Amino acid sequence: MFSVPLAGSVRLGPLEVWQAEEFAAHLDRAREHIRPWVGPAFVTDDTDGARATLERYAARQAADGARLFGLWDGQVLVGGVMFTQFDAAFGTCEIGCWLEPSAEGRGLITRACGQLLDWAFTTRRMHRAEWHCRADNARSAAVAERLGMTLEGVRREAWPYQGVRHDKQVWAVLAPEWKARGRQR
Repeated sequence: MFSVPLAGSVRLGPLEVWQAEEFAAHLDRAREHIRPWVGPAFVTDDTDGARATLERYAARQAADGARLFGLWDGQVLVGGVMFTQFDAAFGTCEIGCWLEPSAEGRGLITRACGQLLDWAFTTRRMHRAEWHCRADNARSAAVAERLGMTLEGVRREAWPYQGVRHDKQVWAVLAPEWKARGRQR
């Protein structure tokens, strides 16, 4: 299948059901690091759970909805990016990400999300892309900012985690803004 080189030996490509064992092994390395920042249904504990997550995204992609992509450093899955929501009829989508600690600080998420945004705005003619993150997740907010997104607001106490409710930031970029930014890069 396809893959897009991002930086050095890291590439972006589809993350599919047949890769459930690899995804489960990756989650073993990343689970506790990403658990506070991603939805609880995403962070599974075994190969069956990993397969169920990949099957859920495969079904959504088949219906022209959400889709999932992995980031491989050489042959090792180290994280990924996704369209958590994708609505072609309304021209809106939401992107998200996760990364294990060994791959942080290399700009991989910003590059990979840039690829998703380019595809969404150019190929699929989407109009709006959103990024949601916990307000205390400075690394995630920094990616949204690097992608040229605007912080549109904060949904107070909208993110429950371990019995505590956290504020959620909503960032967005519009197609004309993304395209104008591309000319400036």
